Amino acid sequence: MKFLAILSTALVLAALPAHAQVPPSAVELARYDGLHAAAASGDVAKIEGLSAAGANPDARDGRGRTPLMVAAHLGHDDAARALIAAGADVNALDKDRYDAITIAAVADDPDMVRLVLEGGGDPGLVTSRYDGTALIAAAHLGHDEVVRRLITAGAPLDHINNLNWTALIESIVLGDGGPRHVATLRALVEAGADVNIPDGRGMSPLALARERGFVEMVEILEAHGAKP
Repeated sequence: MKFLAILSTALVLAALPAHAQVPPSAVELARYDGLHAAAASGDVAKIEGLSAAGANPDARDGRGRTPLMVAAHLGHDDAARALIAAGADVNALDKDRYDAITIAAVADDPDMVRLVLEGGGDPGLVTSRYDGTALIAAAHLGHDEVVRRLITAGAPLDHINNLNWTALIESIVLGDGGPRHVATLRALVEAGADVNIPDGRGMSPLALARERGFVEMVEILEAHGAKP
């Protein structure tokens, strides 16, 4: 049973793209103009000038990225702030169905996450081909500070994606059991995440953590009423 469970997870992992959120390539960056170019370089003055002249803050590149998404990919906080001030749609999705918050969550950029949330970003937006959320993406990667910021913003704790995983489950089955994934799981359970929602095979979070030998996660789950 343990071998089959691990094999099942391995097959899912093999199907997941290494970089689901695709940052602009060097070729794309070289071809950018207008607000995309200004966002890529973090040029706030140019963003403000182009916006005042009527440039569309939600223009799209070939992958459906807006200038705000480009700023999020590249970590340009001031550029993102200027684009939001110019009216950028903070909840727009690219062709892969990622928004600026999820992009920043995957980049482990809590400051960008906060900035976009404060600009009206929806922490509960369903994103990606996996019908997940920014919280699930951050939990998967063990980006614990991002997880805490999303929880504070009201992100749904128990959303189930189309892999039949919650953020709590992803912190276990896609994590390494190390300090940041442990901190992620602790933040979720202390915020009230349901510790007994099973995966698609009916395995509980506690069973999944035990199966992987994640002792600290097992202890946290048991302390919060998790059932086998």
